[in-house]
Amino acid sequence: MVVPELRPWQAARPQVKRVARAVRPRLKRAAQSVKPQVTRVTQAVSPQVTRLTEAVRPQVTRLNQAVSPKVARLVGSVSPQVAKLPRPNRTWQFTAVAATAGMALAAGVVTAAGPWDSTGQRTAERDYAAAQERSGGVDHGRNSDTSAKAPRPAPSAASVLVGLGGSTNSVKSAPTGTALADVLNPLLANSALGTRHTAAVVDVSTGKRLYGVGADDALTPASTTKIATATAALSALGADHRFTTRTALEPDTKELVLVGGGDPTLTAHQDAEGWASLRTLADTTATALKKRGVSEVTLSYDKTLYSGTELHPIGANENLAPVSALMADEGRTDDSSSGQVLRVKDPAADAAEKFAGFLKKHGIRTTSPGPSKATARATTLATVSSPPLSDIVERMLTNSDNDIAEALARQTAVATGKRADFDGGATAIQAQLTKLQLPVKGAVFNDGSGLNRDDRLTADLLTALLVKAGSPAHPELRPVLTGLPIAAFTGTLTTRYTDATGAAGVVRAKTGTLTGVNTLAGTVVDKDGQLLAFAFLTSNTTNALEAQAALDHTATALAACGCSS
Repeated sequence: MVVPELRPWQAARPQVKRVARAVRPRLKRAAQSVKPQVTRVTQAVSPQVTRLTEAVRPQVTRLNQAVSPKVARLVGSVSPQVAKLPRPNRTWQFTAVAATAGMALAAGVVTAAGPWDSTGQRTAERDYAAAQERSGGVDHGRNSDTSAKAPRPAPSAASVLVGLGGSTNSVKSAPTGTALADVLNPLLANSALGTRHTAAVVDVSTGKRLYGVGADDALTPASTTKIATATAALSALGADHRFTTRTALEPDTKELVLVGGGDPTLTAHQDAEGWASLRTLADTTATALKKRGVSEVTLSYDKTLYSGTELHPIGANENLAPVSALMADEGRTDDSSSGQVLRVKDPAADAAEKFAGFLKKHGIRTTSPGPSKATARATTLATVSSPPLSDIVERMLTNSDNDIAEALARQTAVATGKRADFDGGATAIQAQLTKLQLPVKGAVFNDGSGLNRDDRLTADLLTALLVKAGSPAHPELRPVLTGLPIAAFTGTLTTRYTDATGAAGVVRAKTGTLTGVNTLAGTVVDKDGQLLAFAFLTSNTTNALEAQAALDHTATALAACGCSS
C-alpha cells in the first residue's frame, strides 16, 4: 500500500542521510563537551528532587484513593455506549506513520538549514545556556521561587532573526562604533595579522556600518570571493535552477553524445547521495537504446557549453580540476567529495570513459569516446538533473569548493550572455553585483574561486553581500547565509572555535587562505542578540595558523560583545 504522505520523505531521504552523516561527529563532540556540566547539574538537583518526591507522595496517594471510585463509575457508565460504536479501521496507523515521517523530514530540513529550531532560535545557543553550571531550565521571565541556593533559570538565547525585522524587549539596539572599536582595535592590531588589515561590522537589519577600518580599501580576498560568486549565480539563475546532463542520439549514424550541462556535482559513485548520477543516466540511456534495437554506438562527448582555457592561471593543482562543462566527481582520483586531491587531466574524457563502462554493463558496446558536439537534429534519450542551485551554493560555501565556484562563475556568464571562460565569468559576477546595487568600487574579479591572487574585494562589499542575502526583498539569496560554515560544526570551520566559549554554533563565516593572506567574513549574533555581518581581511601574514587563530579570536570577541548603548 502506498502512503502519499510518505513520498516527500522518500524523496528527501538522500539529503537527510547526507546531513545526518555530516552533523553526527559534531553533535557527538558537542555532547562530550557539555557532559561535565550536565553531570554537575544532575548531582546538584538530585537531593531536591528526592525530597520533593517524598513530600508529595502522601498527597498523591490520597488523591488517587479519592478519585478511584469516580473513575470506576464513569467507566461503567460509558462502556455500553463504547461497545455500540463501529470498530475503527487501520487508517490511523498509516496516518501515524506518515506523521512520524513528516516530523523526521522536518527535522532533517531544519538540520540542513543550520542549527536552528522551528522558531528561528539557534539551537546551539539554547543548549549551551541550558548546560551551564547552576542553570535551572528555560527562563520564562519569572524569578525562581526557591531558595537563594537553588539553580537559577538559564538565560534564554535571543532569537537570531529578531534583527531582521522583529522587535522584542530582550534585544537591545545595535552596538555603538566606539564600543566596538574598544573591543576590536586591539585584536586586529595583533602582529599575527600581518602588516595590513581591513575590517567592517554592519547591522544586518539596517545595513548600517557600525565599525570600519579601511573598509573601502580593496585587498586580496582569497576564498571569501565565493560569497560574491554565490550571490551573482543565485541572482542570475535563481535558487531553484538545476543543471542537466543528457545523452543525445544523432539520426542515422548511431553516434551517442554525452552532453555536459556544466553540473559540477555530477557523480559516478555507487551512492549518489541525492546528486545527479552518471550511472542513472547510463541505465536510462541503455534502456532507450534497446527499445530502438541499438546495441552498439559511436560514443562522443560534448563539453562546448564552456569556452576558453580549462586550466586556472595557478596551473595544475590539487585544489581545482581543469574547468569543464562535463566532469564526474570533480575529476577526483579517489572517493572524496571535498578537500585537496590529485585530479585527472581531462575531466570530460574521464567522465565519458566511466559512462562507457556503465553502458557496457547493460550490454551496450561503444567505441573509445572522443570530443564532438551534439547537433540540433539529435534526439535526447535521457537526462539527469542536479539538485537546485540553492543546495549547490551551500555545498560550495560550506566546503570552500573551488570546482563548484568556477562552474558557477561560468554558469553566470552563460545566463547573462557573456563568454563562458575565466574572463567572462569574472565580468558576469561584477555585472550582477552592480545590478544588485552593491558597492563594487575597487573590486576586481579574475575567477570565481578566489584562487587568483589578483582578485580584490573590500570589507564593505563583503558585508554588503551578506546584508543583501538577508534582505526580505531577496529570498533567492538566502543560501549565501545558510551555506556559511558553522563554527566548530561544519565545513572549513569544523576544527576551529572548538575551544572558543560562546562562539561554537554562533559564528558562521567563510574562510579565505592563500600564502600571506587570511580572511574571514560572515555573521554573528552578539551578546545582546543583535545579528551582525563582519569582514576581516589581512595581508602579508607569515604564519597561517597564528593568523587564523587571531581572526577567530576577533570573531569570538564580537560574539561576546555587549556593545549596545
